[in-house]
Amino acid sequence: MNGISMELAWLDDFIELAERLNFSRAAEARHVTQPAFSRRIQALEAWIGTPLFTRSTHGVTLTAAGLHLRSRADAMAREVRQLRTEALEVAGRETAALSFTATHALSFTFFPKWIRDHERASPLGTLNLISDSMAACEQIMLRGRAQFLLCHTHRDSPNRLDSDAFDSAVIGHDVLIPLAAPDATGAALWSLDEATKVPIPYLAYSAESGLGRIVTAHKPPKRRPLDKVFTSQLAATLHSLALARRGIAWLPQSLAQDDIEHGRLVAAGGKAWRIAVEIRLFRPHAHQGRAAEALWARLKV
Repeated sequence: MNGISMELAWLDDFIELAERLNFSRAAEARHVTQPAFSRRIQALEAWIGTPLFTRSTHGVTLTAAGLHLRSRADAMAREVRQLRTEALEVAGRETAALSFTATHALSFTFFPKWIRDHERASPLGTLNLISDSMAACEQIMLRGRAQFLLCHTHRDSPNRLDSDAFDSAVIGHDVLIPLAAPDATGAALWSLDEATKVPIPYLAYSAESGLGRIVTAHKPPKRRPLDKVFTSQLAATLHSLALARRGIAWLPQSLAQDDIEHGRLVAAGGKAWRIAVEIRLFRPHAHQGRAAEALWARLKV
């Protein structure tokens, strides 16, 4: 038996590398240098006693042992952090802070107002918010690094938070609207309803975006060809480009409402192109501490 003691950070490193299968990108995501990251992966492999990855000139792949660990790693990381929370609560040393992760579109629009409304009823104490893409927010929740996840959802676009391990509540509603800058008459520069084969310049969400998943899953009754001219995980970036007359983008009404009201952006298609979505708050089934449970109880009333 070796004398190396396992660190939780190594498990997070393993999950990142298993997701990306690239040492440099995984190290960047973990905010460490690649040599330091490689040493931590080697230390985890030494602690387990077998290689978890196969390194070659063609890239990185998981070994059979790595695949087995990957199937359990998210739950392990979440349970270890949960155990720490429970131990601190028993000892009377639990932090009163609430930790949220939220997608970018909701971090700047919905979340601040929602928090203010709840704090009018009862102070929530210290808040910690991590704003990121939907894919990153899912990872944060799966590893137990936040108590709550705020995001847009749609029944046709599932996420990675298994209902066996996570619960959720609808706390708002929104609409994704295909929007474009107006022409001289006030109509949209491009119309999805026009019967023409000329492609429309399309401002698209990247694969990491939850809104992108929802738009991709949406099946309107007809589709005019779209020419993807720009891709971003940020709705705010697509919003700016739509205002700059670069193309159409499916934007949350909560983000673009002021521009819609003042005519700076107009709908590029009829109601069939709109996508009604829910704003949901997710949390693990496991006990999240007194402050988090008090907020959840208030939501469920």
